[in-house]
Amino acid sequence: MFYPLGFTQQSTVTSLGRMVYYTATEMPWKTPETLTGKTLPTLLFLHGFGGGSSAYEWSKVYPAFASEYKILAPDLIGWGRSEHPARDYTPEDYVTTIAEFIESTCEEPIVAIASSLTAAFTIRVAVKKPELFKGLILTTPSGLSDFGGDYINSLFAQIVKTPVLDRVLYATAVANPVGIRSFLEQRQFARPNRIFDEIVEAYLESAQQPNAEYAALSFVRGDLCFDLSLYIPQLRVPTGMIWGKKTQFTSPELGKRLAALNSEAVRKFEQLEDVGLTPQLELPGVTVGVIRSLLRTLAIA
Repeated sequence: MFYPLGFTQQSTVTSLGRMVYYTATEMPWKTPETLTGKTLPTLLFLHGFGGGSSAYEWSKVYPAFASEYKILAPDLIGWGRSEHPARDYTPEDYVTTIAEFIESTCEEPIVAIASSLTAAFTIRVAVKKPELFKGLILTTPSGLSDFGGDYINSLFAQIVKTPVLDRVLYATAVANPVGIRSFLEQRQFARPNRIFDEIVEAYLESAQQPNAEYAALSFVRGDLCFDLSLYIPQLRVPTGMIWGKKTQFTSPELGKRLAALNSEAVRKFEQLEDVGLTPQLELPGVTVGVIRSLLRTLAIA
């Protein structure tokens, strides 16, 4: 099990299948003092994409908020323990299912805390259905084709488009311990010595689920990429951004360009030193502190 003490697995149904999520239902979070019927505000934690991604990505952060908020941490469709339809995924699949998840599990507007490409999808959900949100806190939001950038034409994306070879690459370069560790070192962490065995094991469990290759290959082929700069000017939900200074492929300079497109909505840009794409795994204690600060700054606590 890779979810924290006191959290249990639940699920809800979306148009693409069942989504598993984790929420606090047991001790130490559900004590006699908290079982008063009082409705807590909701924090929704959404993981990013990559070989073996899942709700585990936020599992070192969200327990810090469990005594004050209702916590929801889902595995997105195609990832973790949620259903894995055998299909070529599109951005619309995730915009739709994220909205459906919120509508089925939340009665009041929520604060979404989301990572990388999923953070970009969450912006699109917020543009389409702003009534679902009180605020957004986003780590490295990027559509990976921002400002006309074209990841889809990169050499790696073109290689992965080759039928049969794509499945071989997934099995040999992603869905094994060496591939997972290499991905984390090259893509997500500033310092490899911060990658401990549990992280690799959690990513590997997700990567080896039946049909897990479909969502992962849609991601690395570039099928899920889009230009986030076209959507940020439409955003009206209070938003804070967190950006690791050593993030690969999506630099803080890109983040500042995106944030500058809508200073009314994007009210705070926080750059973290000595951290990569996933500060929530690399420096979880720091990430907790920054999220708390942003909740106050955005007045969405």
